[in-house]
Amino acid sequence: MTSLYSNQTLKIYNSLSGEKEIFTPLHTGNVGLYVCGPTVYSNVHLGNVRTFMSFDMIYRYLLHLGFKVRYVRNITDAGHLTDDGNVENDRFVKQSRLEKLEPMEVVQKYTVDFRKVLDEFNFLPPTIEPTATGHIVEQIELTQKLIDTGFAYESQGSVYFDVVEYNKRGLNYGELNNRNIDDLIANTRDLDGQNEKKNPQDFALWKKASPAHIMRWNSPWGEGFPGWHLECTAMSTKYLGQEFDIHGGGMDLKFPHHECEIAQGKACNGHAPVRYWMHTNMLTMNGLRMSKSTGNYILPMQLVNGDNDFFEKEFHPSIVRFCFMQAHYRSVLDISNDAMMASEKGFNRLMEAMDKLKSLPASSSSSLDITAWKNVCYEAMNDDFNTPIMISHLFEGVRFINIVNDGTATLNATDLALLEQTMNTFVYDVLGLVNEKESGSQSHVKKLEGTVALLIEMRNQARADRNFALSDQIRDQLLALGIQLKDGKEGTTFTL
Repeated sequence: MTSLYSNQTLKIYNSLSGEKEIFTPLHTGNVGLYVCGPTVYSNVHLGNVRTFMSFDMIYRYLLHLGFKVRYVRNITDAGHLTDDGNVENDRFVKQSRLEKLEPMEVVQKYTVDFRKVLDEFNFLPPTIEPTATGHIVEQIELTQKLIDTGFAYESQGSVYFDVVEYNKRGLNYGELNNRNIDDLIANTRDLDGQNEKKNPQDFALWKKASPAHIMRWNSPWGEGFPGWHLECTAMSTKYLGQEFDIHGGGMDLKFPHHECEIAQGKACNGHAPVRYWMHTNMLTMNGLRMSKSTGNYILPMQLVNGDNDFFEKEFHPSIVRFCFMQAHYRSVLDISNDAMMASEKGFNRLMEAMDKLKSLPASSSSSLDITAWKNVCYEAMNDDFNTPIMISHLFEGVRFINIVNDGTATLNATDLALLEQTMNTFVYDVLGLVNEKESGSQSHVKKLEGTVALLIEMRNQARADRNFALSDQIRDQLLALGIQLKDGKEGTTFTL
């Protein structure tokens, strides 16, 4: 069976070249995708959700095309400095002291929150989700390799990447962001640890831990912790190889993070580590940058549960997802009460059509060109994952559904099946939307299961108290409702 990708020409905007390029993976039929994941020192913010949602959509579309995708999205749980100097600015150290928790308690708390939030928004999990602390050995090995090849040097227990030496060898630090070495030197801030460096723009591969620093590991250079940029190079190359297809993240990571990753990869292996660099744009609210300091800030779940002062009501996660998908991933997305209310109307209209689609009548002939419509849906997605254009085509599909439903147009069985398949593919599989009615029924099942589990617990307590009359009453009344309890060696289970 021929995979869809064989008949589609997918173009991706490559941040490195500044152009849309035809996507040709290193290995036919296989895609290596790496996305910089969260730094788990606080709740994931809405801007991060937008970035991860964009790559969830991209992952979904690649899977739909028939590619076998290895999707790696890391968890940064160590060594994330807000700058490249003062270790007191390590976010995990700060949060650990603020919450009076061990650093790994902070990590666990916010990793659980991150996964819970993404699950609410119907994200597919990555195929590999490595942690920085789980790859300390690989980071030490990479650091040593860079020292051995002359691209890094040890200074007072820390190790730095030598940017000037990198450029002397004909390489180009700054190529992703179109910056030259003179600009970088001129714009370098006076940070703690600069006296340890040969050049002010050199960046840390390994930092010596101060006596007060909580997270630390042994290394050939003494106790310390890895540099943030090195973590992603170690994890991406371990699971995707020295060269892989796509590296993604928010545009805020282009410099210095991704620039440093390119330099590390080239210095270690002699060639560029990534073929296509992809960057999502920022999320604003009410026309302003989201910021805790200004109060123009909202957490993802506050948008869902309505616990905020910016929006007049709560919004189902799929409505939020639909709103986000109406902007191209490389465009600034601004959310507001009016934008969310409009998205809710559009989403409901789309779902109403999806419900009608299930019972549309087939005729002996067709008066609509479904094949041409399907092709323009694919053309939009193949044009650098242009979801807003694709969604506009989906609403042409909604029009088809409505006019067939009211009898003013006809579709034969073949075209009707093609319409249904295409709508289901792009609405559910690619955009990742969920019909509220269907998700509501699943929610009711979960509530029922939780209620029965509580009654089982009460029954177990009654039996322990030798209150067999109450125990039997719970069992018998559940049975009368069609819920049968089964007592076994490993406890009590039930069937509906």
